[in-house]
Amino acid sequence: MASEDPLISRIGHALPWLARYPAARARALFAANGSGPKHLIFCIANHFEPSWNGTELYDIDTQRRRLDNWCETARETGEAVTDADGTMFRHTNFYPAEQYERGLLETLADLQRAGLGEVEVHLHHGVDTPDTEEGLRRQLVEFRDRLAGDHGLLSRLDGSGDPMYAFVHGNWALGNSAGGQFCGVDNELAILNETGCYADMTLPSAPDRSQVPVLNSIYQCALPMEHRAAHGRADHLKKGGGEPKLPVIITGPLMFDWTSGTRGLPLPKIENGELASHRPIDMARVRRWIRANITVEGRPDWIFIKLHCHGFFDHDRSACIGEDARRFFSEIIEHGEGTGKYKVHFATAREMFNMVMAAVDGREGPPGDYRDYRLRQIMTQPMAVPVRA
Repeated sequence: MASEDPLISRIGHALPWLARYPAARARALFAANGSGPKHLIFCIANHFEPSWNGTELYDIDTQRRRLDNWCETARETGEAVTDADGTMFRHTNFYPAEQYERGLLETLADLQRAGLGEVEVHLHHGVDTPDTEEGLRRQLVEFRDRLAGDHGLLSRLDGSGDPMYAFVHGNWALGNSAGGQFCGVDNELAILNETGCYADMTLPSAPDRSQVPVLNSIYQCALPMEHRAAHGRADHLKKGGGEPKLPVIITGPLMFDWTSGTRGLPLPKIENGELASHRPIDMARVRRWIRANITVEGRPDWIFIKLHCHGFFDHDRSACIGEDARRFFSEIIEHGEGTGKYKVHFATAREMFNMVMAAVDGREGPPGDYRDYRLRQIMTQPMAVPVRA
């Protein structure tokens, strides 16, 4: 039997979301009403892997040197670029549970204390053989409790209860959505719910086969969470919609870029919100992100723009957090101020979720007022004092 053509296979995997693309664009255009200024809420989801540069694994001393250099660049950029609230530019650092190193997390905790990025949970699992429910649950709980208990990281809902976390799935395979590869646990969304995941920020994953047919949305799973790829059907969050099932799925923009072509014919490229050296960052991309119109229904003036990067790929450093990022995000802010069309707000994953919940609850005012609306950082909460008998 002849092997399947890789191009045909990729097209076949993409058909479910490609078929939904026209309806998603129509929904976004219909919802983008109102002529007043917008609030653009940016969250940079960094798949944060100091041990890996795309081609090789580094020893721990090299990782420490690279992380120190990263932190210096993050401070320089954060001090140079601030949003409408005076908040510094920063990333959310999704650190891989399977690569835990105490010293590196201590450094990242210091960076978080300085207001330059919060730490959340990343996980590669089921890579060589499919994972199990028990294995997944154990890794998530152990890493969650280590981040919270040993480093004061993560957050608690309304300041109490077990630690909660945002999540990005390694190799994009959320909910075992990559044909059984890089996961193996069909009911992964249920386990995320059980272990305190408040939001997933894996999507979009296109052109990977794991991309589900839900685009440019903030939603809760409409399928039972025990179902494989339970995030493949959406119940969109809306103003007055009540408490959502967790984790909330917050996608980044997934659009077509028609600006290039060959022989006079347009040749579309996928715009998936990636910050990387091979994706030059300019105002044309910003306009596409805005047109994706990722909002809470009923709150069209708050546009949520979740971008992603692999910040420890050396060739992408400038686009993620260095000179190119500094220039680009300064340009976005200046353009918004100059035109009066929008204000920029930099948010961590936790803050973006809080703003989403404020929108669902119908809160008024600018989104920057709701950075600590529901989830509060553990490191900023007073330590419990034992009561003596």
